[in-house]
Amino acid sequence: MDLTRTIRHCLTGQLAVYRLFPAKSLSIIEQAIKHSETNHQGQICFAVEAALNTMSLLKKQTARERAVEVFSQLRIWDTKDNNGVLIYVLLADRDVEIIADRGITAKVTHTEWEAICREMEALFRQQQFEAGVIAGINQVGLHLQKHFPLQPNHNKNELPDKPIVL
Repeated sequence: MDLTRTIRHCLTGQLAVYRLFPAKSLSIIEQAIKHSETNHQGQICFAVEAALNTMSLLKKQTARERAVEVFSQLRIWDTKDNNGVLIYVLLADRDVEIIADRGITAKVTHTEWEAICREMEALFRQQQFEAGVIAGINQVGLHLQKHFPLQPNHNKNELPDKPIVL
């Protein structure tokens, strides 16, 4: 077990989420998701988590593994066109992960998703958390717009746009 990581997770509580993502920021992020989804048929979900629980730390769960778990728990895979995308932030690890359903994964490479994550993390290091998430949403939205353009009479919102604080 990585003692430094464990301490970081123990010291990162829910207050950190609301300090870095106050209600106003969460509302702006929700509006950015709503706006993005007016340009494509994809579904974007943003989730932020302060830290992993003790059992996850003992199992040495990575941020990526946790993101896959959250993707499943939130049923992001359950969209009509298999084009749901999760942007997941684990604050204690200072890590951003993007998990995409099979419909969009077949069209966008892991390297392209990673580039978006690194851009967001760079903005986070500059303490620009809201801007980092908005940039990520915009970049994900561009991929969805390219591969799942908006179709006439299709404006069904399959996933909530409101950010999820875990």
